[in-house]
Amino acid sequence: MTRSNRAPSTSFAARATRLRRATRRTASRRAGFTLVEMLVVLAIIGSIVGLVGPRVLNYLSESKVKTAQIQMENISSALDLFYLDTGRYPSSEEGLGSLARRPSGVAVWNGPYLKSANVPKDPWGHDYLYRAPGQNGPFDLGSLGPEGRPGGAATVSRNRDAAAAR
Repeated sequence: MTRSNRAPSTSFAARATRLRRATRRTASRRAGFTLVEMLVVLAIIGSIVGLVGPRVLNYLSESKVKTAQIQMENISSALDLFYLDTGRYPSSEEGLGSLARRPSGVAVWNGPYLKSANVPKDPWGHDYLYRAPGQNGPFDLGSLGPEGRPGGAATVSRNRDAAAAR
C-alpha cells in the first residue's frame, strides 16, 4: 500500500463527532441570556410602565368625573320633566327616588322619569346628593367623588341655574 491509498489516521466519523461536540459546547454557551441583559430589559420595561402608568390612571379618574357629570345632566333633565308634570321639584325629603316612584300627595305624575327602575349611583358607588331648594337655584345636585365625604378634592356638583348660564 502506498501512502496515497492508506486510510487517514483519524476517521471521518471521529472528526465529525468532535466537530458536533465543539459546536454544541459553543451553542450551549450562547443559548440563554446573561443576567445583565435581563436586567437591562427589566429596567426598560420598568421605565415604560413608570411613564405610561400615571397617564392611564389619570384618564381613568377623568372618565369617572365625566361620567358623573353626564349622569347628573340626565337626572337634571328628569327633574325638569317632574317639574313640568307636577309644577314643583321634589323636596329634599322626597329625594331623587320620586323620579322612579310616585311620591305621595302628587296628583299628576307621568313617571318614571328615569330609564332604570332605580336612581343610579355615582361612578364611585355613592348616592347622588340632592337638595331642594338649592343654594343658587331650585335644586342642587352633586356627588361626593371618590373619597365619599363632603368637601373632598374631587367633589362634583351641579345646580340648575349654573348649567343654564353656560
